[in-house]
Amino acid sequence: MESSSATSHGSSRREATRQKLYEAAVTLIAEQGFSATTVDEIAERAGVAKGTVYYNFASKSVLFEELLRHGVGLLTASLREAAERTAREGRGRVDALDAMIRAGLVFIDRYPAFTQLYVAELWRTNRAWQSTLLVVRQEAVAVVEGVLRDGVASGEFSDEIDVPLTAAALVGMVLVAALDWKSFQPERSLDDVHAALSRLLQGRVSGRT
Repeated sequence: MESSSATSHGSSRREATRQKLYEAAVTLIAEQGFSATTVDEIAERAGVAKGTVYYNFASKSVLFEELLRHGVGLLTASLREAAERTAREGRGRVDALDAMIRAGLVFIDRYPAFTQLYVAELWRTNRAWQSTLLVVRQEAVAVVEGVLRDGVASGEFSDEIDVPLTAAALVGMVLVAALDWKSFQPERSLDDVHAALSRLLQGRVSGRT
């Protein structure tokens, strides 16, 4: 029991250290770019020794790759939880998509620097972590695809829907709208932004019900 407890404590402590490094890296890279950010700066911002960075990650590139994996993993989990909660409540797939839009906005409101980096990296093709980014992106989009496919199967959505493209479009809509909100319309509330995207989702932009 003592050995198990010590192992668990060590694992928790290491995870806490990695979390501090993620937060330091995402803040610095958002401020000054990946190439300009040094391991020394990341260690200093995280309040740890430089050796601690290399103990947890083989290199700055590996740290950033794991940061992307970690961040998109959190987003994917929040989308999945929103969909599952809606299903438990017995509501339809449109409600599930709407709940996922809100979950995405909540995530971006909490992690705006990470979201900015993630979107920027989607446009790059020369990074060592490009394949990892594509994989984790697909994991997030696949959650939305699942809800769309279920909606088509149940007759709630038209079977003419292009599921992969529609799922990617919905995720992209949330990302871009939220970044615009944080950058250019910060006076808006999360509820306000969610309401606008909800109306788009439900096809009521023109005021029709």
